[in-house]
Amino acid sequence: MCVCQTMEVGKYGKNATRSGDRGVLLEPFIHQVGGHSSMMRYDDHTVCKPLITREQRFYESLPPEMKEFTPEYKGVVSVCFEGDSDGYINLVAYPYVENEALEQDDLPERDQPRRKHSRRSLHRSSSGTEHKEEKPGLASDSTESIQETKSPRVDLHIHSDVPFQMLDGNSGLSSEKISYNPWSLRCHKQQLSRMRSESKDRKLYKFLLLENVVHHFKLPCVLDLKMGTRQHGDDASEEKAARQMKKCEQSTSATLGVRVCGMQVYQLDTGHYLCRNKYYGRGLSIEGFRNALYQYLHNGIELRKDLFEPVLAKLRSLKAVLERQASYRFYSSSLLIIYDGKDSRAGTLLERRPEARLKRVEGSVPEGLQDGGGSEPGSSAQPKVDVRMIDFAHSTFKGFRDDPTVHDGPDMGYVFGLESLINIMEQMREENQ
Repeated sequence: MCVCQTMEVGKYGKNATRSGDRGVLLEPFIHQVGGHSSMMRYDDHTVCKPLITREQRFYESLPPEMKEFTPEYKGVVSVCFEGDSDGYINLVAYPYVENEALEQDDLPERDQPRRKHSRRSLHRSSSGTEHKEEKPGLASDSTESIQETKSPRVDLHIHSDVPFQMLDGNSGLSSEKISYNPWSLRCHKQQLSRMRSESKDRKLYKFLLLENVVHHFKLPCVLDLKMGTRQHGDDASEEKAARQMKKCEQSTSATLGVRVCGMQVYQLDTGHYLCRNKYYGRGLSIEGFRNALYQYLHNGIELRKDLFEPVLAKLRSLKAVLERQASYRFYSSSLLIIYDGKDSRAGTLLERRPEARLKRVEGSVPEGLQDGGGSEPGSSAQPKVDVRMIDFAHSTFKGFRDDPTVHDGPDMGYVFGLESLINIMEQMREENQ
């Protein structure tokens, strides 16, 4: 499936002349809060990620009733490197041509996108002699570490009027306020480092095009939850299965069927996002998970109690849908919960605080809130929320790609996680009435 008709939407690469087509310059997706593969911004409504054939086929075979809870699948593009005169790497997308880009499933497992990479694997380009001849346009120093890899100029290509700040210091990046979620840049640099080290032999890559599920939100608050009591796919090696089972046993995946994989939440009092990453989520107890959920629903001034009913309604509806999907397993899948930090009461809440009134007089109220935050203050309109399942690289169902293992009944590990999430939110609602 090709999306040539949408190619004109994005920005163009300076050297995008392959086959006479004008390529779309991909940018890091600044609202990526979890996962391991780098999500790239294609245009305002579309993101893309490295293609894994199993995930592509799964999107193509989704039951109609699940499509409300998954990103819209928009096809495939070919992605290649292009460089500018300063040696910065750009990724440029072109219409996909059959047999031209590399199939991810045709590669050994070590060459596919992976959830975790050792420092040694991230620096593969500096070992041996096979990468001494760099492709034109790539940074010339092949001994650069991942932190030094010349990735796209994030200060020029991506920006946000609202700064981000990591709450925990284990992100591997600066904890200073920046214009993108720190996790998105981490994933992006890992992806570029991996692709750059393989650039001698791999000229084109296939990327999936998916709906940007936060594009409706002006200040998207995002919670990424790893769902289920089991994370490894049926085809996982014994070693990988053991690693995944240990992660589950040592986290709330075992006790609740869900764990925090990342979040960003807009704070009205400070005007910036607070962020958490997956390492924070792995160490949480049951009470810690409750506190993290509370923090996600708190805007720095008050708990967003108006979010309980619309989020709970979405979760209950998803649970009912999944209970009807016999034989489906969503191993290692995540669930995104999204709401808008720019709500109808934002301006009113800011005006209540003396220091906020002073900031408004001085002209330093966050730009996104200067108009009062959206609809008229006091509006009774229900807040906009969304719940989406993502990441299907290890999903399966009866008859899917001739998978040898067939499961009976619905994915009760995933359903258990939804039940835990619903119960915790219901308790939180009752405690804060």
